[in-house]
Amino acid sequence: MSSCRVGLRLAACLLNISEARKKYVVENIAKAALLERNGQRHPEVSVLNIFSDPEYNRSVITIAASIDELGNSVLAACLEAFQSIDMEIQEGIHPCLGAVDLIPIYPLSGVGVEECGAVARSLAENLIRSVPGCSVFLFGEADLPEKRPLVQRRKQLGWFTRRDFSSLTPDLGPAPARRCGLTGG
Repeated sequence: MSSCRVGLRLAACLLNISEARKKYVVENIAKAALLERNGQRHPEVSVLNIFSDPEYNRSVITIAASIDELGNSVLAACLEAFQSIDMEIQEGIHPCLGAVDLIPIYPLSGVGVEECGAVARSLAENLIRSVPGCSVFLFGEADLPEKRPLVQRRKQLGWFTRRDFSSLTPDLGPAPARRCGLTGG
């Protein structure tokens, strides 16, 4: 992906998933982000980095694309993650709540945070329609009208102390199912 084109509007997602020990699973999730619906590689989507921590059993996949393509690319990666990661058997020292734990979206060039928030909210709505049992909490620009920061939302949800999903109330979707957990967008 070349950033030298005039008017290119870029954003990135640091997709946090609850898997690092099965390299093939992480790679398949990253590959899903790169492909169009017809299975061909998307020319304007890049996976910039994959960081995996086996002790935490958590990976962060950095996906960059035009703001218009990023939502579909991240959705494809999330769908692969929900198919591949089962929170009922997930182990690791990181206090995660979901198979897809966080979906933060950041502006890179020619895009504002409000537009990133709109993409994140649309992505969250698509996830709850596409993945049975998926539930989402929103933060930042996606959390309208409050725009609560991630730290505040984590405290409200008991992020670092909880593995019991039964009493959580998501912003979108049904009560969290143990297999999917709770996703932050």
